[in-house]
Amino acid sequence: MVALTPQDRRIWILIGMFAAGVVLFVPFSQLALGVNYDYTLRTVALGGALLGVVSGVLGSFAVLRRESLIGDALSHAALPGVGIAFLIAGRSLGVLLIGAAIASWLGVRFINALTRTTRIKQDTAMGIVLAAWFALGIALLTYIQSLPNASQAGLDKFIFGQAAAIVESDVQLIAVVGAISFVVLGLFWKEFKLITFDFEFAAANGFRVGFLGALLSTLIVVAIVLGLQLAGVILMVGMLIAPGIAARQWTHKLGQMVLLSGVFGAFAGGVGAILSALDVDLPTGPMIIVVAFAVVLLSLAVAPDRGLLWTSLQRRSDARRFAAINTLNDIYRYAEAHGGVNHTVPSDIVIGVRGRSGIAGLRALTQDGMIVRTEDGWRLTDAGADTAGRQAESLRLWDVYRTFGEALDLPAVPEDRLRDIRDVLSPDDIEALVWASAEDKR
Repeated sequence: MVALTPQDRRIWILIGMFAAGVVLFVPFSQLALGVNYDYTLRTVALGGALLGVVSGVLGSFAVLRRESLIGDALSHAALPGVGIAFLIAGRSLGVLLIGAAIASWLGVRFINALTRTTRIKQDTAMGIVLAAWFALGIALLTYIQSLPNASQAGLDKFIFGQAAAIVESDVQLIAVVGAISFVVLGLFWKEFKLITFDFEFAAANGFRVGFLGALLSTLIVVAIVLGLQLAGVILMVGMLIAPGIAARQWTHKLGQMVLLSGVFGAFAGGVGAILSALDVDLPTGPMIIVVAFAVVLLSLAVAPDRGLLWTSLQRRSDARRFAAINTLNDIYRYAEAHGGVNHTVPSDIVIGVRGRSGIAGLRALTQDGMIVRTEDGWRLTDAGADTAGRQAESLRLWDVYRTFGEALDLPAVPEDRLRDIRDVLSPDDIEALVWASAEDKR
């Protein structure tokens, strides 16, 4: 049985919390918000949650490959496909989605062709496809609206989405196509992982990177097309990348990120759809994106290691530690130079050298029991003198390592003078440094 690391436990707890949030929000919304779960709301909420899972899982790869704009480009590229499919086969949702998929897929191939055969960068190629395909789609929709046929009414809902039009068969379609996409993702998991993190290495080792990239892009197209009716071509990019961006803040592992992104997507899709039922004027697609964006903000703020709150606390902790180390060294050197470690150091000396940092250092050292206040200033405690002595010895050995490390054939390590060198090098390496220091003094 593999033991879970603290980070793994944190991720599983987070996944459980958001999964429970999706489930518990239903009775909460009934009791506290008075939401009535009729057929339409149940269908839209389930469809939004399923679409969130599919978009979150597949969109994670777009985020990691730094292709977030491709979701925007391909969702816009789907619009002319909707118009052409309508002109050919009429207003059948399945046909319209197939047309959207073909147009988006052609957009992918056009982007790849531009970047491969010209000097145009990928972001520029995406911008070209986004503008050109979307403009063509708007032109087609305008032409369709001028035709003497009432059946084309409402076709422009694909621009912003029309969640109320979703029926049970649409939810089933999302579930089936999403399941097929996950099967393909599972079959090519290792290959997708490799081309996502090291495309050049995969190509050098004979992997069919062109085919794998096209297959992964096709899966992303599938996610976009599935969400056109719910979120529309304008907002679908948010559904695709927001869960992945949020999940990326919490973990460094691809598997955890993909799973967490799916859970975040389900939360945004389900809760956003339910919140849109609070008022008839609240559109479902935008509400889903608002909830997804709220999850992103929460992750950016509080995610461990990367969140803004964590970074701020870590910065304060580092500043406190740095001030304490420097102030302790100042007190130790002054005491040693004026009679020994038990000598009292005047406050003006410490504050005059370090200023505000010295004040912070004195406060931190007092709290840690390293110094005590006397009538004339500050004096090291036994623990403080021992710690300061070890710090001074560590700094001296770092200087020796910088001078003689290569000659002694010691391992190359980053020089971090805030760390005790004894925690970085082995006892034999430390012994070699002590010997070199003694020889240098002779």
